[in-house]
Amino acid sequence: MSNLVFLPAHQLAKAIQNREVSATEVLEAHLKHIAEHNPKINAFITLDEERARQRAKQADEALAKGEIWGTLHGVPFTAKDCYETVQMRTTCGYKGFANYIPKYDATVISRILGAGAILIGKTNLPIFASDAQTNSDFGRTNNPWDIKYTAGGSSGGSAAAVAAGFSPLDVCSGLGGSGRIPAHFCGVFGIKPTEQRVSMAGAWPAMLEGNNGLQYMYAPGAMTRSVEDLKIWLSLVEGTDKNFWQVPPVIKEHDEERSLNSYRIAWTDNFGISVTSETRATLENLAHTLQELGCTVEKASPLDFDYTAAVQTYGELTGAWLSSRPIPKLPTFFDDLRRLFSGANVVKGALRGTSMNLKQYAIAMARRNKFTTQIENFLGQWDAWLVPTTAIPAFPHQPIGKGFEIEGKKVPYLDACATFTSIFTLTGNPVIVLPVGKTQQGLPIGLQLVGKRWHDMQLLNLAAQIGVGCVKD
Repeated sequence: MSNLVFLPAHQLAKAIQNREVSATEVLEAHLKHIAEHNPKINAFITLDEERARQRAKQADEALAKGEIWGTLHGVPFTAKDCYETVQMRTTCGYKGFANYIPKYDATVISRILGAGAILIGKTNLPIFASDAQTNSDFGRTNNPWDIKYTAGGSSGGSAAAVAAGFSPLDVCSGLGGSGRIPAHFCGVFGIKPTEQRVSMAGAWPAMLEGNNGLQYMYAPGAMTRSVEDLKIWLSLVEGTDKNFWQVPPVIKEHDEERSLNSYRIAWTDNFGISVTSETRATLENLAHTLQELGCTVEKASPLDFDYTAAVQTYGELTGAWLSSRPIPKLPTFFDDLRRLFSGANVVKGALRGTSMNLKQYAIAMARRNKFTTQIENFLGQWDAWLVPTTAIPAFPHQPIGKGFEIEGKKVPYLDACATFTSIFTLTGNPVIVLPVGKTQQGLPIGLQLVGKRWHDMQLLNLAAQIGVGCVKD
């Protein structure tokens, strides 16, 4: 088979199980492609070729005996280098952890491995997942569409690996938008599931916090080149976990087949900050296309929703969490926030969060509940809400914290990058990033498709329909 490195995971799995190609051939095609192109992109912190080759050989031997390990038998995948992985180091982009080898696999990693997939390496991220660009102690990750541009962050290595054909599936994660921003910048599909639908056990190095860190808002995710692969990922990793008790049993959704023209979709480009004209045009064009295909489409937003207050509330809760964590370099972290990100709404909230007392924290949580209720009530009228991922497409590599000029207005760095994503982190809604357009420079533009909490599979079904009808190569 030709072009193996750009086939989606589900097609690779089918080809391997049908004996059209071996797991070893698939792996070697990916390793060759990585060797040729990764030096320019730097998507990896660790690449474990030897162990991957051993596993691919075992996969082929098992298949020869009629044994199928699972849905992803013999399919290679990668993981963001914040996940705990047995026999493969976990650095969080920090050289101080260069020799840290976890004792256990994160739950999402073990479930993907249990489905027969082969972990080939760990992808780059900014130190401690702390930026919307990926520039770690292990170097900078470049955007595969143009290496002069950022791949985004913090899951920049994840998005770059999938976009460049190094991996058909990467297990990423996100808080303020760490998975969705890079998916948008690099032109791949991404998912942030409903909060606590997927276990976070092992999603952060045990020496930092183990399973005892932020137990809401932070979520695992995945990046792929097809919606079908996102559906497979979610079906494999969701469900209760004895190591992360907050996750309920698998949600039984009403998964009916629906035609695209039966959906009601709201859209907006206005969260209180400017977006680029190309971002707005991409959103308007998709809304118009969906309308032509028979959907009920309307520009609409929740009544009286205070986006600025919501972003600041997200910042408060995140700041309170960060201020309590034993993270190296933390003594200077909040000084850096003040110095590098001055003026951003999320930072205003984060700095308040560092000194909150219990009463203030409880009030912030009550505001969170109010904002969640507003979004849920609004989405009760619609099947999904289509909004920008960021105010900007991928931008040239630049100093951290440098702001942007958008449509003649100055917008702080984090407001431009995280306003549209942090809202749904706060409310816990599922989000799919759809690659639907490109800039004049040929850089991708991805949009967020937001659904009701616990309706992830229904949202994925709609995303698949939009992908068939509207997403262009």
